[in-house]
Amino acid sequence: MDLKAALKQYFKDHGDDIRQRVIDLTVEMCKHKTVNVVSEKLPEHPYLKIRGEEWRVAEIVKRELDKMGIPYEEFARMEGRPNVIGKIGKDANGKRLLMPAHMDIVPAGEGWDTDPYDVIEKDGMLVGRGTLDNKGPLASIMAAVEVLKKTGIDKELNGQLMIAALADEEAEDPDGIDYGIGFLMEEKHIAPTYSIIPDIGENMKAIDIAEKGRTVFKITAIGKQAHGSTPERGINAVYMMAKMVNEIEKLKFDYEVHPVLGHPSLNLGEIHGGAAPNIVPGTCMIYIDIRSVPGMIKAGVIAQLQGCADKVKDGKFEIKVMSWNEPHAISPKNELVDSIQANAKEILGFIPEPIGQGGGTYAKTLNLKGVMAVGWGPGDDNAFHVANEYVEIQQLVDFALLTCLCAVDLLK
Repeated sequence: MDLKAALKQYFKDHGDDIRQRVIDLTVEMCKHKTVNVVSEKLPEHPYLKIRGEEWRVAEIVKRELDKMGIPYEEFARMEGRPNVIGKIGKDANGKRLLMPAHMDIVPAGEGWDTDPYDVIEKDGMLVGRGTLDNKGPLASIMAAVEVLKKTGIDKELNGQLMIAALADEEAEDPDGIDYGIGFLMEEKHIAPTYSIIPDIGENMKAIDIAEKGRTVFKITAIGKQAHGSTPERGINAVYMMAKMVNEIEKLKFDYEVHPVLGHPSLNLGEIHGGAAPNIVPGTCMIYIDIRSVPGMIKAGVIAQLQGCADKVKDGKFEIKVMSWNEPHAISPKNELVDSIQANAKEILGFIPEPIGQGGGTYAKTLNLKGVMAVGWGPGDDNAFHVANEYVEIQQLVDFALLTCLCAVDLLK
């Protein structure tokens, strides 16, 4: 039996049903405000009792897996933030392909033309918060395992395909505690050989094989509060920080250009200072985001920021690492990339190119734990975290077929 030919024929014969299945699942999951923010911003979202509340989408995933007759396990570091792992295949040859998608989303923000959580279909697109990042791809993967189950091809897989609906991708608290992929890997709840993470966009034309490290620093200028009518009695922390920012803007990192990732980057994303116009501010804080390349180490970056602080005359600064993760890269020549490229060429008519990126996905955690993982999936990379987020429906259907084909290649 030619398994891949049978899958392509099934999608041809049942394309409309699969399309509707993906739409229905995406619409239902996107109705739930599984917004994930850092704890200090939780009061801004009174509809949340805890960060993420991924249990709302997990209930849908478990219900559907039950209907399909697909066994699953649920793992949670805390109540309300579960990870659901469905499994098909024999798991006889030690090869496991993990297809993870996250259930949490970023806040809707402003500028929407429609209700962000009431998904609409427009010009072949689904529009709504989470349609692309990452509930649409999750629906696509669920449709894929359903096809494998209905066709009986799951019984022909000597390896194991794992569909994973995961928590805690969009925000990380300063304590660094992970409730999603990091938790699963730390506790050895999963042991994949390969993983495809559908969370990079690029309309399936690129395969993410390398990612920069991400560090968030909080820098506090410590001055002295005083009455605004007598500023000479205080030390204005905002003025102090302005000088610090000037030094940071001129900062040149010590690094070597990476062949895929290129150069590091620095972004000053937040600044907070002062209580009232008639008060000399005693503190001022900034948050900066640094994307590092291989060879850059935490101590070195801290030392360079301290060097900026040292250039501010009579300035006193506290530099705190809010989060840190390492850059990673794998070879573009391996069986996982080969399978993606060969199947995409046949189904989509192009060969996805290996790339590196500044954003972070689950691939980083998996790669640093020894798993051959790449980012690849549907959607326009300009549609992430914006108003009127969208994803092309046909891409979600195509990704479901490609998931099936790659599973056959890697797990047969």
